[in-house]
Amino acid sequence: MTVSIRASLMLSALAMAALTAAFVDPPAADEAPIHPKHWAYGGEGGPAHWGELAPENGPCASGAQQSPIDLAGAMSASIVAPQPHWQPAHGGMVINNSHTIQVDVSNGGSLSLDGQDYALKQFHFHHPSEHTIDGKHFPLEVHFVHASGNGDLAVVGVLFAEGASNPDLDAIWATAPGREGKAAVAFDIDLAKFLPAKHDAFRYEGSLTTPPCSETVHWTVMASPQTASASQIAAFSALFPQNARPVQPLNRRYVLKTSG
Repeated sequence: MTVSIRASLMLSALAMAALTAAFVDPPAADEAPIHPKHWAYGGEGGPAHWGELAPENGPCASGAQQSPIDLAGAMSASIVAPQPHWQPAHGGMVINNSHTIQVDVSNGGSLSLDGQDYALKQFHFHHPSEHTIDGKHFPLEVHFVHASGNGDLAVVGVLFAEGASNPDLDAIWATAPGREGKAAVAFDIDLAKFLPAKHDAFRYEGSLTTPPCSETVHWTVMASPQTASASQIAAFSALFPQNARPVQPLNRRYVLKTSG
């Protein structure tokens, strides 16, 4: 049965508690094993060691355009802001890959950036935010990953501050496996609702924030945060207490701020 995002607005406090419990320990029948990764966010496989784990991870240690970064000191620029052409996502897969909750989408639309079109492939979450503004972390950040035909990536980041409940998260949280596995999406996601009303954004050239840290990413981070409730943030952090790569040096790059 399809569950609409709007229906999640009717969740009571009691239902939200049940939602969190289901998120932490969902039915095993909805899960499928995924090959484990060898990197982590702490310990011997943590960010300080990513470059040592595999030859292709070299940029994690020696790259000059690594992400995430602190977005302070951005320069105002009169350039065209990225234009998302996202469509409501019908179906897909919610995946717990042991590093994050990721939603793979098909026919989710595209992003127009500097005359190039990028197809939306997936989105995933980080706690706390990976990007900072004037050194401040936000409790949650979502990354929308787009790919062009030539292999370039364009990622749109949206920050979440603690505040009003975000109904767009409820159905994802309810479906997400609480341990490594995946579950079919049984709801429609109106992706456009993840964007803040004000489309001012930071732009810079960077990398993947996970191994192999490839420096092939055109980054856009929305300047205005969305909100998520304390219980929604707690539900995610119960699974991933810390899944954010530390801020990386800006080096000789510059950050632009566009007006939406």
